[in-house]
Amino acid sequence: MSSKFLTIALPKGKLLIDSAELLTKAGLDCMFVLEDSRKLTFDLPGKEVKIIICRPTDIPTYVEYGAADIGFVGKDTLIEQNQDVAELVDLKFGYCRFVVAMPEDSQPPRLDNGEYDLSVLNHKRAATKFPRVAQLFFSERGMQVTPIKLHGNIEIAPQVGLAEMIVDIVSTGKTLKQNKLVEIAPILEATTRMIANRVSYRIKYEDIQGLAEKLRVLV
Repeated sequence: MSSKFLTIALPKGKLLIDSAELLTKAGLDCMFVLEDSRKLTFDLPGKEVKIIICRPTDIPTYVEYGAADIGFVGKDTLIEQNQDVAELVDLKFGYCRFVVAMPEDSQPPRLDNGEYDLSVLNHKRAATKFPRVAQLFFSERGMQVTPIKLHGNIEIAPQVGLAEMIVDIVSTGKTLKQNKLVEIAPILEATTRMIANRVSYRIKYEDIQGLAEKLRVLV
């Protein structure tokens, strides 16, 4: 395998189609990876490029440790995992946003500017799949909030007394409404990013930077 050989980690699931389409537009035709859902590694015909398909949350690990030279991963995952990778391009797809939400019947009072007064949540608990995102948000406001990490169904946490609020990703807000929760504060917006292993970025700079520049133009 030559030093020019690139290994690209792409996320399985709904982001894979957008990822494959974007790389194809950049000259790396990899639409065929969508045809076999069981296969996880692919060599691109006529290119010194390998595609590996990973769980989205595993991609920063593959890239940080050099199993992949570059990867496509959500900004939310990058913030939560805080791994040592180079973030190169905002790919503009896979949009999501993080919010703080609480039960409809226990919303904080509003300030004069119309925003909710988050100070009343000091020393409370937040159920979330993203404890670092939650911790950073409240710490930046000088607040002490205890994140409680859950792996699913966090919407029920306030109903059963596990936490006073949740920190979660929302798209339409339908799930919040179904569970009688209301958004009380936005945290951040996230999209998919191209990341690179720091050593690979130096050794294979021309190839990685060249691809990054093509993607910037396309997005």
